[in-house]
This record gives sequence, structure tokens and C-alpha cells, in this order.
Amino acid sequence: MTDTTLFHQPLAETLVEHPYIEDFMTSFGLVIKPDSNSLQHYLDNLNPDTLEDLGISSEQLRQSLDSFLDGMLALSDPMDKVETLTIFGGVDKSGQAENHELTLKPGEVICIVGPTGSGKSRLLADIEWVAQGDTPTGRKILINGQVPDSKWRFSTEYKLVAQLSQNMNFVMDLSAEEFIRMHAESRLVTNPDEKVAHILQQANELAGETFTPDTPVTSLSGGQSRALMIADMAILSKSPIALIDEIENAGIDRKKALDLLVQEEKIILMATHDPILALMGDRRLVIKNGGIDKIIESSEAERKNLVSLEALDNKLLALRNRIRTGDTLEHI
Repeated sequence: MTDTTLFHQPLAETLVEHPYIEDFMTSFGLVIKPDSNSLQHYLDNLNPDTLEDLGISSEQLRQSLDSFLDGMLALSDPMDKVETLTIFGGVDKSGQAENHELTLKPGEVICIVGPTGSGKSRLLADIEWVAQGDTPTGRKILINGQVPDSKWRFSTEYKLVAQLSQNMNFVMDLSAEEFIRMHAESRLVTNPDEKVAHILQQANELAGETFTPDTPVTSLSGGQSRALMIADMAILSKSPIALIDEIENAGIDRKKALDLLVQEEKIILMATHDPILALMGDRRLVIKNGGIDKIIESSEAERKNLVSLEALDNKLLALRNRIRTGDTLEHI
């Protein structure tokens, strides 16, 4: 419901707090100015002939304004805190019970592993839909230990999962800075300049090759695009769960990407075929035949092995980069 107090305070205050009201009126061909009168006074004193010329009644205008404000205020309101997300197992493709209960918390990295077609996407869809036994798997999802509010399922403003797929294509004729600024302004952030600068800085730290704020998004490489969107997801997205599909193909610093998302207190679900990335997670969900076959907790021994594997992987990456720049095996 729209906060009715904004209809009765001076327009000089209302338009500062809610500048998009001016855009709304302009879209109808109406002019609104900040003065000591209230928004309600403005609406009550609109010329009926003007509204008739615009093809709208005062009642229709107020209904449209109320709906618009409900949507904009929902965007600016903080999303309810997700302390835990619990998955109650359903059945696999053969109808066999999963017999698993899994609770996820912010700051955790959960790796989803399994062959193509095993059911990784179905698991994500169940979480995103906040399934209540009404999907093919019969899984149930609880938020903070309770059956979730319907807004998690039906509201466009409250998206549980922010997803970054393998394929990135930009078609907008914007620079990287303009693109991120547009997103920041659409989210109604109070400090867009700071947010934009932070996202661009983080993206350049993730990318294998840096880019400038005025670089056209259509000119970004695959790795630069993924780095930009991961930074955007971490810093601007309200969604408490982040899914990244095969980050190993992105050409970015994988560990820094995960650290950035963890710092923003998101639950991270990562579908991967990379054994190193799989070991970086707190837990691994092994998907088989459409169901969760195993839940594997990362052990201390695996953590120790991960250090050696990362060192070896960095050496191989450096070797590959040297070969790409023209060095021969004899020089190396």
C-alpha cells in the first residue's frame, strides 16, 4: 500500500524524496512544480478539460499513480533478510526419495556438480520458485524456517535468485559506466556515483584485462562482461541468492569473484565442472538422475590440497598466457 503521508506533505519535500513522481506526471503531459501545496492539492485542482484532452479521468490518474508508487516504493524498500533457506528433498526422475534436508545460510558457497542433464537447473528452479511440493520434484523450500510469503513467488520486485548464465551479449549502445549507472538509478540507490565507481573498480580487479569506464559494453570481452555483471550482482542486486553457471569459463579471477559475493552476505550456488572450484565451496551437491544424490562437506584435507591445486593452476595459466603472447616452449 502507498504511504498516504506523501500525498499531504508539501510538494517541495515530496519531489525531493520521490523525484520519479515528476517523470510520471510528465509522461501524461502534465506539469508539476515543487511548492508549498501538497500532491493531493495538485491532483484535486487539475483542470478537468485538460484531463479530458489527455483521455483520462481524475480517478484513473489516481489509480495509475497509486500503482506506480507501489512499484517504486517496493524497489526502494530493503528486502526482507533471508537468514536461512531450507530445502526439503523430493524425488528424482525415477520417483526415488532424495532423503535430504539442506539448510543454506548467507556467506556460504554451495557447489552444484553433476553431468549435463542431471537436474542442476531443476534444483535452481525449485529454489527460485520457492517450491511447496508443486513442482516435478516435489521439493519444499522454507525461508527462515517458515513457509515463505507469496511475494517471493509472485512479486517482480522480490526475486530470490539472481542468475548469471554462461552466455553474455550486450546490444545497448552504452559505455560500461552508463550501463551500470542506469541500473543503479533504476534501483533508486541513494549514492549512485559511489556505487558505480565501486562496481567498475571491482570488475577491473576480477577481469583478466582491465577496461575503462567509457568502454562500450558491446566492446567488452567475454571475461570483462562476466566480471562487470558479477560485480553488479554483488553490489546492486537485492536478491539474497546468487547463481553463477560455470564461472570457470569466464576468464576472470574466480577466487576474488567468490570472495566479493561472500562479502555481500549472499548465498552462492555455483554450477561447475571445475574440480578446483568445486573444492572452494563449503559443500558440494552431487546431482544424479534429477535428484540430490549426495551432500559432501568440504574437509580440511581438501582445503590443504586446494592450496597446492591453485598454485599449479596459476602456473598453468601463466604458461598459457606466455604462449599466447608469442613465447615458444624453448623460451619458457
